[in-house]
Amino acid sequence: MNRLSLNQKTVNSVGIEQAVKLTLEAGLEAIGVWREPLAEYGLENTKRLLVDSGLRVSSLCRGGFITEPAGGLREKAISENIVAIKEAAAIGARCLVMVVGGLPVGSKDINAARQNVLDGIRQLAPIAGDLGVQLALEPMHPIFTADRGVLATLEEALDIAEQFPQEQVGVVIDTFHLWWDPAVERMIERSAGRISSFQICDWITPFPGDALLSRGMMGDGHIDFRHFRKMVENAGYDGDIEVEIFNADIWNEEPGEVIERMKNAYKEFVLG
Repeated sequence: MNRLSLNQKTVNSVGIEQAVKLTLEAGLEAIGVWREPLAEYGLENTKRLLVDSGLRVSSLCRGGFITEPAGGLREKAISENIVAIKEAAAIGARCLVMVVGGLPVGSKDINAARQNVLDGIRQLAPIAGDLGVQLALEPMHPIFTADRGVLATLEEALDIAEQFPQEQVGVVIDTFHLWWDPAVERMIERSAGRISSFQICDWITPFPGDALLSRGMMGDGHIDFRHFRKMVENAGYDGDIEVEIFNADIWNEEPGEVIERMKNAYKEFVLG
């Protein structure tokens, strides 16, 4: 249980202060932080809160959205990512999760968008490395390619990550996004030394109306979590296992009860 981390989104109805309190009360040792509640509470306040708590920060979510071509929007995105890198360093986050972005408005050129991601990482990776933050490229399920993540497979994310030192750029293994990929076992083997974050939640059916809010608690869907855990461990990853659930029904539940259910599901379906 010492590796289980609560991603803030799983208890989306509470702020950072309450999320930390609930994490400690549940006996967990790590938390994944989101930038919006961090900004609401304040960077210095959040830093003090986390230091005083003794919790590890398994990740900061999120950076990215760097698919715009050269120009004002791109410069703004790069600047915002530099701010996010500095925030990650300030709170001691293991990595900054990079949701790279979808197609720019009006564009259908997916290859250009992917090239823009690479160009953006070239700008950001040295800065992240200097501050001790690893950029964690998150491949996303193909249903999100148009609007959120033009990197749809772990292979695509690795093709970019491997152009940079390991301490600068890694990848996220997220079961929700990768469980379907027939190449995932081979690609996780290839990820050895570059796994920045291991995030888990289930793929549920029937699929909810909003794809973004379609993640389920472990055991409620179709993913073999023990197999995923063994794959990432065989690739050398021994870091935190972060539960990140976007689901309106779960968000409406009492947060403490969600965390207890999360712990039980983790024991049964992930640890086995």
